[in-house]
Amino acid sequence: MKIKAKIVGAGGYGGVGLMECLSRHPDVEIACLVAKDDVNKPVTDVYPHLHGFIDLPIVSPDAEEAQQDFDVVFFSTPDKVGMQLAAAERARGAKVIDFSGDFRFRDLKEYEEYARRIHLDPAHAAPELLPESVYGLPELGLDSVDGASIIGNPGCFAVSVLLGFAPALKAGLVDPLHLIADCKTGVSGAGKKPNPLFHFPARHDHMNAYRLTGHQHVCEVEQNLHKLSGTPTVITFTSQVVPATRGILSCLYGRLEPGVSIAKILEVYRDFYAESCFVKVFDRSAATGLGTAHVRGSNHCFLIVDADERTGTLRVISHIDNLMKGQAGSAVQNMNLAFGFPENRGLDQPGSYP
Repeated sequence: MKIKAKIVGAGGYGGVGLMECLSRHPDVEIACLVAKDDVNKPVTDVYPHLHGFIDLPIVSPDAEEAQQDFDVVFFSTPDKVGMQLAAAERARGAKVIDFSGDFRFRDLKEYEEYARRIHLDPAHAAPELLPESVYGLPELGLDSVDGASIIGNPGCFAVSVLLGFAPALKAGLVDPLHLIADCKTGVSGAGKKPNPLFHFPARHDHMNAYRLTGHQHVCEVEQNLHKLSGTPTVITFTSQVVPATRGILSCLYGRLEPGVSIAKILEVYRDFYAESCFVKVFDRSAATGLGTAHVRGSNHCFLIVDADERTGTLRVISHIDNLMKGQAGSAVQNMNLAFGFPENRGLDQPGSYP
């Protein structure tokens, strides 16, 4: 019997990414699509490419159809939405997967630190649920997603940076107080809502840095790297948007501890990800052509692992699709683990090239 899924925030890029993934998942029935916009429209009016795959209407959050019992509820919504509704979904027996920062932190003090850093009210609407939540990046090995009932889906930049730095921090290869992440994202990272800064004439042939005073994903990166390394971790993070639709390219740098060789680094990374369905490790020879186009539309993360021997610097180039491994793909991967399905079910496909 298939599990029944509800997608809240179905009209956005995260919602349509979920529909694309779940439409090919043999164990899931998409049973309800919820959004505040385009209510009562067939979802195919909003996303015509779904014709013949998903023929449901979009309903409002208070519609009768949205109050039924579901096995899994995805909140592809901004901060402060999922925390308001998760308890009711849990009471009806659903597992919850939230795309915002609402459930990325199991400890209330950790959540409060995150909220203050990004100028949100630090009060959490459902603090009693935080100990039940897990951080949904299973490759880190910090929280077990197997059977989890509330999963905080990771941020897109956080996925790219954490997967790139995790083996080095876990093995003590780099100084945890001297980490740099230089990250570029496609325009879809800003979401679907129109914005003058992302109007075609403003964005075409234009690159810029943003949120230099503090990006929302830095807190979860530092906290999880701290847990991996066992020591306080500090990262200098620079986010930039480039004139591409999708993809994240993160150039990551760390000060190597004395005596660490490139051979040792590659051994550590390959061992760390030996059992991973989705993370692939390459050496510096891949840098002649490997890029974000090779992970487009997939749940893969491609890491080029290198070292600058002259300066004693670790260099990792991390490639993900921000809408897949950085969002919907990770959510489906987490759902698979929560329900005991094979981890790559519905996701076992290469990128789409060119």
